[in-house]
Amino acid sequence: MLCFLRRVPVRAGKGRSMHNDKLDIAQILRRISLFQELSQEQIEHLASQTREKRLQKGEMLFQKGDSPRGFYAIVYGQMKLAFPSAAGNEKVVEILGPQQSFGEAVMFMDRPYPVFAESLADSLLLHIARQAVFDMLETDASFARRMLAGLALRLHGLIRDVESYSLRSSTQRVIGFLLQRSGGGDDESGDAEIDLPTSKQVIASRLNLTPETLSRIFHDLAAAKLITVHGKHVTVHGVKRLREYEP
Repeated sequence: MLCFLRRVPVRAGKGRSMHNDKLDIAQILRRISLFQELSQEQIEHLASQTREKRLQKGEMLFQKGDSPRGFYAIVYGQMKLAFPSAAGNEKVVEILGPQQSFGEAVMFMDRPYPVFAESLADSLLLHIARQAVFDMLETDASFARRMLAGLALRLHGLIRDVESYSLRSSTQRVIGFLLQRSGGGDDESGDAEIDLPTSKQVIASRLNLTPETLSRIFHDLAAAKLITVHGKHVTVHGVKRLREYEP
């Protein structure tokens, strides 16, 4: 993150630092895969219509039903996209981290957000204005193709989720999540260290499980000596063994 910041002196005052972090928005935009092939002029045009948004942990970015005016890219932090259920709970749709974007599809549809977005950690986002995106689409065919490819990947991910929830057992879903977080190294016989990205309650919702079910599965996998759990840290004792495990 530090390579994106310039140190700019400001006056010292009560509760104020001697320096302020000023973002190099154009440089950040160049790092986002969607914008990597744009010219310097196009990047500068986007940057001129991009604003930063800083959120504290637990702060809401937008509510279900709000109208989009662009889309967001995450510089650092973590965001949760979810919708409330009739029972008063919530269903987590996605957990997003640095260099990921969200809100593109709803922006194009010009419809209210179907979910709410909440920060799971102190976060810095960029909001790219809708008109800036439309200007790029009209002048750059490669940008349009990359935007469509990104939306297609998001759709395929949602389809995989539906398939997982429909065809895989609860334990298989948890194992799949742990294997995905393990990094997929070549040595599957060794241990893998995993730091869970958020609370177990949020992970359970993301996997379409209750927190009690997730805790039970973690307990069963630990009893089988496949994992060791300490808070948010999980040690997988042999990725291959966990992959081949059948409850």
